[in-house]
Amino acid sequence: MNTTPDGRPIPPTHADERAMLKAWLDFHRATLALKCSGLKDDQLRLAATASSSMTLLGLVQHMAEVERNWFQRVFAGQDLPPVFGESNLDGFALQPERGLDEATAAWQAEVARGRELIAEVSLDDSGRLSEQEAGHVGDQAVSLRWIMVHMIEEYARHNGHADLIREQIDGATGA
Repeated sequence: MNTTPDGRPIPPTHADERAMLKAWLDFHRATLALKCSGLKDDQLRLAATASSSMTLLGLVQHMAEVERNWFQRVFAGQDLPPVFGESNLDGFALQPERGLDEATAAWQAEVARGRELIAEVSLDDSGRLSEQEAGHVGDQAVSLRWIMVHMIEEYARHNGHADLIREQIDGATGA
């Protein structure tokens, strides 16, 4: 597989559906990691704007929670607590003692577990949303295909946030 100059895997231009979805999801995971690389702890904790509490460190934690939710809770039907505790359901809240290394390790563990759970199943296999979540989607059953497309969208949206935060911190721009 080819990589970008910064080391991210370039998704193939021709592949079957599963390989394409996996490659784009991995590309966006690598993009979030890139946006956080080379920064000091205090920089990772800088809010996007004065009116927001969104930070790069919070985005890594949030995506750990998102990975757990969609692949383990929704798809695999597992009953698991929030990654960073009951008082941090979305993962955005920061703790002074938790830095990027710990948050990244938790995020990567969630990514690895999700990969394990979907490795040998069909894109047509379904997970089950809660009634509340189903109210937004229109159905309680969602296919793995739907989940993977949603995860690509989730990462792409948050990588846009990460890009703006990183640019504010040190002027770094780009994909």
